[in-house]
Amino acid sequence: MEETIVQHLAQLGAAGLMGLLWVLERRHGAQRERELTEAHVRLMESRTELGELIGVVKDNTAALAAVHSGQERLSQAFEQVAGELRQSRAVPRSRPLDQAG
Repeated sequence: MEETIVQHLAQLGAAGLMGLLWVLERRHGAQRERELTEAHVRLMESRTELGELIGVVKDNTAALAAVHSGQERLSQAFEQVAGELRQSRAVPRSRPLDQAG
């Protein structure tokens, strides 16, 4: 097989061989250009998707911060109620009527 290819190339002569190499190089260059263009398009799409993802992450972070703030306020309210309950138990109170006896 290789002998046949060599024989055909030898028939072309130096100018034919150079022409063939030029055509092959141009074909390869065009293929590479298509690959680069496709890669660029994919990168630009990824950039758009990444921007949208960052927006979602920012929104989720804000929502989590709001939940955390609400939990902190709720925890403080529970602590305040617990403190008031501890203080009210320290002061003697009269028994309810159903337990008097």
